[in-house]
Amino acid sequence: MNILVGISGGISAYKACDLILGLQKTGHEVRVIMTDNAKEFIAPLTLTTLSKHIVMSDMWDDKYKSEVEHIEVAKWANAFIVYPATADIIAKFANGIADDTLSTVYLALPDSVRKRIFVFQAMNTNMLFHPATLRNVLRLRDDGVDVPNTRETVLACGDRGFGGLMKPRDAVKYFNEGVMP
Repeated sequence: MNILVGISGGISAYKACDLILGLQKTGHEVRVIMTDNAKEFIAPLTLTTLSKHIVMSDMWDDKYKSEVEHIEVAKWANAFIVYPATADIIAKFANGIADDTLSTVYLALPDSVRKRIFVFQAMNTNMLFHPATLRNVLRLRDDGVDVPNTRETVLACGDRGFGGLMKPRDAVKYFNEGVMP
């Protein structure tokens, strides 16, 4: 299966490396899209090396072979995973805002892929339970997006609470079980 993995700018972005490797070990082809904020946490070169594809992050970069690369990559995909998904990217998806490559590709996904969208949240507990975030997650779920609950753990800020990203191996298992007919 062709899977687009989106990475947004949270401290847990580095865990996407293990997710990519786990997806590949289970037979999937992976391409990566990352936000500019994600590049503050993990280098695109790392993800290019692991995925064996150039990482998309800037639609206007001339290294892409097409002026409509965001449409082509959306058509290439059979599934779409965002890992980690910050409150920011969740809000963009829920409200149809397409102001970066990741949110633009999300809106460009064909109907066949919209049934296979997985958004793995990761953020501080207060952000997770803010009414705006809760509203946005509900909107995504109403749109058919699979948004698994976070786990309770010690967060990067030192607080203990919900908001922890699902572990990569668990996310791979969750995804594979969710897409099997």
